[in-house]
Amino acid sequence: MDDNVMKIMQLLQMKQLLDNETEFWDLMTCAVGYMSVYFFDHIYKEPCMTSYQTGELWMNELLNGHEKRCFNAFRMNQNAFRQLCIVLENNYGLRPSDRMSILEKVGLFVYVLSKGSSNRDTQERFQHSGETVSRVFKEVLTAMDGFSRDILIPKDPEFNDTPPQIANDVRYMPHFKDCIGAIDGTHIAVVVAEEDQMRYRGRKGITTTNVLAACDFNLLFTYVLAGWEGSAHDSRIFLDTIGNPRLKFPKPPMGKYYLVDKGYPEREGYLTPYQKTRYHQSEFRGANPRGSREVFNRAHSSLRSCIERAFGVLKARWKILEKMPRYSLMDQNRIICAAFALHNYIRRSTIGDPAFTIIDQDPEFIPPDVFQDVEVNSTQQDIEEQRTREMTTIRNNIASSLMAARRHS
Repeated sequence: MDDNVMKIMQLLQMKQLLDNETEFWDLMTCAVGYMSVYFFDHIYKEPCMTSYQTGELWMNELLNGHEKRCFNAFRMNQNAFRQLCIVLENNYGLRPSDRMSILEKVGLFVYVLSKGSSNRDTQERFQHSGETVSRVFKEVLTAMDGFSRDILIPKDPEFNDTPPQIANDVRYMPHFKDCIGAIDGTHIAVVVAEEDQMRYRGRKGITTTNVLAACDFNLLFTYVLAGWEGSAHDSRIFLDTIGNPRLKFPKPPMGKYYLVDKGYPEREGYLTPYQKTRYHQSEFRGANPRGSREVFNRAHSSLRSCIERAFGVLKARWKILEKMPRYSLMDQNRIICAAFALHNYIRRSTIGDPAFTIIDQDPEFIPPDVFQDVEVNSTQQDIEEQRTREMTTIRNNIASSLMAARRHS
């Protein structure tokens, strides 16, 4: 205790030594005043988050009110949100606390991802301290780690069946019947230490991480790898990933293949378009493809656009991917994987999701926030040497098949 307080207490114990009663009460008043000041300065903390609409009350309003309010806050409908809470509690160890329910904890986490909300803004919205907001966010993020590992996988790990988006579309069937998905990279803004900023500076001049992803034709991500610096080229990340068994990339079985763009080296099981030939859909507007190579490239581009569209929906839904908070780089990568996982969860569980509805109604629509492919920095001779005989044969056979179908249509 403070030395002055101790002295006052000692004086009080010496009352019998004080002849003047007035002097005693003066000392008592002084002691009480001093202790009051000490209490208000060092012990008592005036409550800050005192709004009547607590986070719990606000959550109840959203989950029992108009569905648009819930979607605007959490980017999913009420049923999907409640089911997510059940899954995280039952399967991934998330627990309520004395002051917060599972609903409020998950609501806080998804709200931050949806809005890119800062800790201070989240404090105001949920009426909790900054320490509580940070701790709860980390709790849910830890639960999401296991959830991400279980949902960011192919629905059919053996790739036995032809995807219905190919099987039921005469543009692609039977030409691409052995195609199982598409692979591409996307850049997501991250906050890094000053000494690392050059390595993480990406295509738009900001610090980013280059995320490698694979997706199927239902816009579901089947693999996500976050953490590479923004300056790393797609081809380097791709070769390291498929060559490293520890990364558990879902490789195509014999005879099957992914679609990849011009920036990737060709390998068995990964089909690139023809080089130095029109490719992007925008290049064919108002001008029909000429020759088998352009016919193949247009079909390849149209089919591979599934991953560009998936990236577009992902970034439009989760604003945190545009303004990442100042967490550790490891936690930022975990947040990115959590956003991809929630994308898959909503796609699998929600009927009539507005974002996916727009995409489904227009198969040619690609959201604007998608990077155009960057040509690989190698000579044409290098590219030819990287090609495999198997994939060249597959590409030529598909081109011939497409041309034959075009002539008979």
